[in-house]
Amino acid sequence: MSDTIRLTGVTLNASDAIALAEFYALITGGVAKGNARWATVTGPNADIGFQQVADFRPPQWPVGAIPMQMHLDFFVDDPEATEARVLAAGATRFDFQPNSDHCFVYADPAGHPFCLSTWDGALVDDETDGS
Repeated sequence: MSDTIRLTGVTLNASDAIALAEFYALITGGVAKGNARWATVTGPNADIGFQQVADFRPPQWPVGAIPMQMHLDFFVDDPEATEARVLAAGATRFDFQPNSDHCFVYADPAGHPFCLSTWDGALVDDETDGS
């Protein structure tokens, strides 16, 4: 036994867990398993869980009555090709794009924001002290 803590994945709320898992499996090449109440997608780099919430309401991007509380980031080599892939799978592209030099923001079919980014670097400046 040790006191090690290891992140194994994240879980998103949805009205239909397996439907959202199938979307993410389609865009990542992963495998969706589960049912409408609880599902997972196992991908090449991480797992994403999905849990059914009876009164799920999607967050509003970039601001609104239901604020975004988290989003997923995906590294891509070809933004145009991956955009076509996620749009065909059921995503929508948001009008507001704050980092369009390297990152584009989409909504999954349940309304969760996610990013396709060509930036595979650290998410925090090396000069930032975290305070």
